[in-house]
Amino acid sequence: MADKHYNFFESVTRSFDKAAKFTQWEKGILDQIKACNAVYRMRFPIKRDDGSIEVIEAYRAQHSHHKTPCKGGIRYSELVDQDEVMALAALMTYKCAIVNVPFGGAKGGIKINPREFSAWELQKITRRYTSELVKKEFIGPGTDVPAPDYGTGEREMAWILDTYMAMHPGEVDAMGCVTGKPVAQGGVRGRKEATGLGVFYGIREVCSMPDVMEKLGLTTGIVGKRIVVQGLGNVGYHTAKFFREHGAKIVAIAEFEGAIYNEDGLNEEAVFQHRKSTKSILDFPGATNLKVTGDALELECDILIPAALENVINGDNAARVKAKIIGEAANGPLTPDADEILSKKGVLVIPDMYLNAGGVTVSYFEWLKNLSHVRYGRMEKRFTENLNKHIIGQLEELTGKTVDSREKLLIEHGPDEVDLVYSGLEQTMIEATREIMACWHANDKIPDMRTAAYVVAIDKVGTSYAELGIFP
Repeated sequence: MADKHYNFFESVTRSFDKAAKFTQWEKGILDQIKACNAVYRMRFPIKRDDGSIEVIEAYRAQHSHHKTPCKGGIRYSELVDQDEVMALAALMTYKCAIVNVPFGGAKGGIKINPREFSAWELQKITRRYTSELVKKEFIGPGTDVPAPDYGTGEREMAWILDTYMAMHPGEVDAMGCVTGKPVAQGGVRGRKEATGLGVFYGIREVCSMPDVMEKLGLTTGIVGKRIVVQGLGNVGYHTAKFFREHGAKIVAIAEFEGAIYNEDGLNEEAVFQHRKSTKSILDFPGATNLKVTGDALELECDILIPAALENVINGDNAARVKAKIIGEAANGPLTPDADEILSKKGVLVIPDMYLNAGGVTVSYFEWLKNLSHVRYGRMEKRFTENLNKHIIGQLEELTGKTVDSREKLLIEHGPDEVDLVYSGLEQTMIEATREIMACWHANDKIPDMRTAAYVVAIDKVGTSYAELGIFP
């Protein structure tokens, strides 16, 4: 079955419309919620290292202003276009609403292949892009806060921060203009692994629900679950890492050059190092090669985690997917037609719009840190440790027994910044999962978890608009 042609924003709108039928909001409010409020399309020249001039095409989309600032990553890719940034900005609006992060959705993109530019050229592009955003007030700690995305990272965020601060001397909260920064530049510990960790927490919570697992014919918990991960980038790597460390088996890993399979399990770090030295994950010791990377999506497994590209599961291959659960770590890995096929097969699809919200959740923590001007844990860590030591001392004195030294260290430990970030992310993903599941179970006409997630998002954004008095 070939997919009907949808552009990305139309696919998001289609999912929105499917869920809107299960809400009480009138058509005008629904139209406002799903509309993209503003798109800034720009062109600017840069001088390349060889002296030639190249005109760069770039975008920033602000989907919703129901809460400000807007929030969303900046990607560097040859595939960037207006449709993509609008769709991703819309998903950010709904994602933030579901996980109770008080931002409107935004997204940015520069239409380049970053591998074809030197570091100096990338710095010039990034700084010029930032200055263009500043001119139109499309960036600022209370206006629009970018973050890393595909093709960008801490380095680019540091360039953005420096450019913004140079253009806003003396602005006390300037550091909050962008997240995903190096820790030394106001970043937060735990941001790099946040998306993968959020994927782990979300899927783990679903797997802890006995009624859901019974319906799928699976045991509760993640120990022993067979998992296929597509993509060994930042998200795929950390997702695989956390699942393996908690007792699951990563039976296959796929990348663009092919895939590898080992029913006894793979170690993502060993695979990563093998790829680093050989430029390919293929021929990994003890694993079987799959020359066609897409074949990994059709392997026997309990959980399939597409963590790379859009539309990898579609009308052509969805019927051959054997996983009981699909966790969308990437943005838009399933087409609308794939959704229909998998829903009829009884496959549980845990949707991207909340499952990969770990990144924006920890970005929110970073933004709060920047506005408060104090590191998480700095005020209470020593107090907590001293208090815990006192409690243990009292227990030992009263019982006449000594607590094991390793256990004592664990109990005495006061929270570091990363401990607090992990804890906040875990609670966020658990609450969001339970809220979506409650919505789904409350209405047996809602066909799937994605639709339930949209219903939750629409209700929260609609309520925000109503409370603002825009629709009395």
